[in-house]
Amino acid sequence: MERPAWAPQGIDISVPSVSRMYDFYLGGSHNFEVDREAARKAMEFLPGLPKIMQANRAFMRRAVRYAVDSGIDQFLDIGSGIPTFGNVHEVAQAADPGARVAYVDHDPVAVAHSQAVLEGNDRAVIASADLRRPKEILATPEVAGLLDLERPVALLLVAVLHFIEDADEPYAAVAELREALAPGSLIVLTHASYEGIPLPEEEAAGTVGVYKNIRNPLIMRSHEEIGRFFEGYEMVEPGLVSMPEWRPDTPQSPEHEDPYAFSGFGGVGRKA
Repeated sequence: MERPAWAPQGIDISVPSVSRMYDFYLGGSHNFEVDREAARKAMEFLPGLPKIMQANRAFMRRAVRYAVDSGIDQFLDIGSGIPTFGNVHEVAQAADPGARVAYVDHDPVAVAHSQAVLEGNDRAVIASADLRRPKEILATPEVAGLLDLERPVALLLVAVLHFIEDADEPYAAVAELREALAPGSLIVLTHASYEGIPLPEEEAAGTVGVYKNIRNPLIMRSHEEIGRFFEGYEMVEPGLVSMPEWRPDTPQSPEHEDPYAFSGFGGVGRKA
């Protein structure tokens, strides 16, 4: 397989990458046949996957605007993936040109693309680090150099926690990040769940099998389990809800939406 110019040296382009699959679902061009193949296989079980990803991105954009409206001008986006159109820094800096955004991902592909996209933007950086090691994230020169943790930060954990198994202690990682943030900080979080998917769980489980096969297990959690990530935060209205129901831009009735958009949950919490 020929390696395109944008693919960083030293990465195995014969293995599917979760962030490139996500890019494919969103209609991006930074993916390989191996990613498209895995994504199509996942879509055989869950044809609405692209719709779920779009609902996820739309929620993220509304939450970023909410954060800026709340006076927050610092963003820490962990598991940021490949920067597609309408990314956090674009939304935040359109609303507040002084906004600072630190992206974090452990996928070398996502990091390399982000470096290219962010070139010349002195208020946005990308750090290579892993959500499972929060102290390392906060200590990276990129994050430490850009964000002032004495002031409120919006922490984004969008579509990332469902890739962290319970054995890797995701709740402890989120708690550690919360402790490090100043009062008034926000957590913006989305998570996959069988709840809300317009299919029987047995069918949807086929998608989970695809991710397991590419050694990136997809952990479906219940509304209650996802709610536990917000311990220590006050939920912002309307709480933990399906993504289109979180402060929609237009009061559109649910039947106008694709039913798949209501899969999984999103919410925003504030540190008191």
